[in-house]
Amino acid sequence: MNINPLIKLDFNINSIIKQISLSTRTRVRNVSLNKFRWNKNYVLGFVDCHLIHYPTPIGLTYAWSFGSLAGMCLIIQIITGVLLSMHYSAHVDLAFLSVEYIMRDVPNGWFIRYTHANGASMFFIVLYCHLFRGLYYGSYMKPRQLLWCSGVVLFLLVMGTAFTGYVLPWGQMSFWGATVITNMVTAIPFGGQTIVEWLWGGFTVNAPTLRRFYSIHFLLPFIIAGVSLIHLVLLHRDGSNSPLGSDTGVDDVPFYPYYFAKDLFAFTCFLLVFGVFVFFFPNLLNHPDNCIPADPMETPKHLVPEWYFLPFYAILRSIPHKALGIVAMLGSILVLFLLPFTYTGYIRNTTYRPIFKFFYWVFIADFLTLLWVGQAPITDPYILLGQYASFYYFSFFIVLFPIIGIVETKLANYQVK
Repeated sequence: MNINPLIKLDFNINSIIKQISLSTRTRVRNVSLNKFRWNKNYVLGFVDCHLIHYPTPIGLTYAWSFGSLAGMCLIIQIITGVLLSMHYSAHVDLAFLSVEYIMRDVPNGWFIRYTHANGASMFFIVLYCHLFRGLYYGSYMKPRQLLWCSGVVLFLLVMGTAFTGYVLPWGQMSFWGATVITNMVTAIPFGGQTIVEWLWGGFTVNAPTLRRFYSIHFLLPFIIAGVSLIHLVLLHRDGSNSPLGSDTGVDDVPFYPYYFAKDLFAFTCFLLVFGVFVFFFPNLLNHPDNCIPADPMETPKHLVPEWYFLPFYAILRSIPHKALGIVAMLGSILVLFLLPFTYTGYIRNTTYRPIFKFFYWVFIADFLTLLWVGQAPITDPYILLGQYASFYYFSFFIVLFPIIGIVETKLANYQVK
């Protein structure tokens, strides 16, 4: 393939500038560590290097605040979760009553419980915004492949934590959600039934199941905190990607006070929205059937998961075959791991990729369609609509993603003769 010599020259210039900027950035960090007396302490020097004088691209918008907001959500969930665990009883006869006790008799228990329950929804809103922002601005591209993959691992861990936490109130949706989801493991050809019985601690969802889900739910947030530290280490190793699509580092500014103030403002706005849900609409994002104690003898008329699982639930039920549906549901998340390795272009920012921009916004509309279809009855036309939406979902990542990169590269290198 013939490459425009101007583009070659541009790549060489960019690589030279990047090397100069990286060495300059290192010198700036070294100077900042020795400039102030209090920074001679190792701990304070570390804080100064990674929080205060941490070099950050000057063009970052509020869309980059979703990462720090996700960290705040994790802290809120851990604190409120520990407080709730002091009054919760992981027993099938006492779990629902213990939640009622927290709501009615524990001082400010209603506030702690509503903060924790709505905090899960807020967490996923922030994570989805963070994910779509990274997809738009090419955060999966070299040299941030490991950073992107660690983020997908965090997303999977948060989903596991949310599912196990949804079971703990032991309402109707909790019990039947645990029954349906764990039954999916039986689709494994060899040993599926054995694994399910091990998860249940018996031959059905019962007291051992609840205890195990409670233990897993209590443990996972601390694992998430550890993986989040790895995520931050990878971020600070490679730096935040610039919305301009350049990694030269010549336009970097210190994180403090510029982005500290921006993140503080974003967190204030987040708390205002969060407070509206906690104080005025605490049950808006929760299913009303989960306010009914679990009854193994009565199945809810319309069984649906929490709203943040609905797109993947829609993919699951769009395929009639049980095993293939489960594979498709898992694949819809695992396909995110492929993005750093299937992208064939070199332009980061979707703003400068008009072809990809069109299909990106169609993908956003498709994802919202799956979310809507997931809560709809399993009847026509919702089944057919879910199948079309699921087809585009996988086509976007597996087919369109690499092909658009090839087309855009050829157009960028096209020479007018």
